[in-house]
Amino acid sequence: MEKLSEPYTIQYPQIVAVADESGERVELIEFFDCLGGAMWVKRHYAQSPLVHSIRTVGATNRYILQVGDADLALEGSIFPAGIAAVAVDGGEIAISYRGLGGGGVGASICRASAPGVARYQCDPAGGGRLAGSTIWLPHRERVIIGIDDTDTPEEGATWTLAHNIARAVETEHSRYLSHTIVQLYPVPYRTKNCVSIACEFATSDADELIRSYHDYLEEYTLSDETGMAAWRGFDPSPLEEFGRRVKLGEVSFNELAALDDRLSIIMDGRGVIGAVAAIPFYTRFEEALALWSGSG
Repeated sequence: MEKLSEPYTIQYPQIVAVADESGERVELIEFFDCLGGAMWVKRHYAQSPLVHSIRTVGATNRYILQVGDADLALEGSIFPAGIAAVAVDGGEIAISYRGLGGGGVGASICRASAPGVARYQCDPAGGGRLAGSTIWLPHRERVIIGIDDTDTPEEGATWTLAHNIARAVETEHSRYLSHTIVQLYPVPYRTKNCVSIACEFATSDADELIRSYHDYLEEYTLSDETGMAAWRGFDPSPLEEFGRRVKLGEVSFNELAALDDRLSIIMDGRGVIGAVAAIPFYTRFEEALALWSGSG
């Protein structure tokens, strides 16, 4: 029988965070390996005063947090663990966790030892004691890259190319978070299914990330009409109206000129319309995949 090196510790595979432009809101993204533990956290951490929402996306729990400090009235079984402080300071985002018993193990060493943590302070944990940790994460921004029209009727698939490039450009400074396929209105000049792709990253080097992605896309696209766009910002909802119109019907290239200046057009082939339209639907999979009728 193989000996367990740490029988009472589960290391989170990765933790990253992005802050909004004001420094008042943070999205904390915790990759998990233990599904049961992640669902326990989702239920109980939602009670923390600083937690606006928690949702599960793939193998991650994603928290929208308010910057500040909070007293946690922890109580076994009822409110056994939570987030006690959130701070944005220059190049770092600090998150403080507190928990009781097994919840204290999760709130301390399980997170403190995770890849992505720059430094930490951590209490001894286990048994019935109160324990916690503060972790400092690199201050990253959200970048969402949209692409469309990379294939031909004979070969290629945009969704696979988008994912493979996203994996290739991932570095310690730029973490690949999500991949969303967005069903668009089936225009006559589509290849077949008329979908575009949004790839989401948390990065501390947005310029290099976008440049590297562009280089790969130019190298491997099979189409002369490839579109690529990049959004830099916490919330891409200013693009939502445009995205809805592209899902409902045909949209002209001229309508791109009026969009938000946080959007950059990187490759301006015909596919850029779908590329931009994909961005606001990132991680909204049910809406993204729906084929809308064109009537509302």
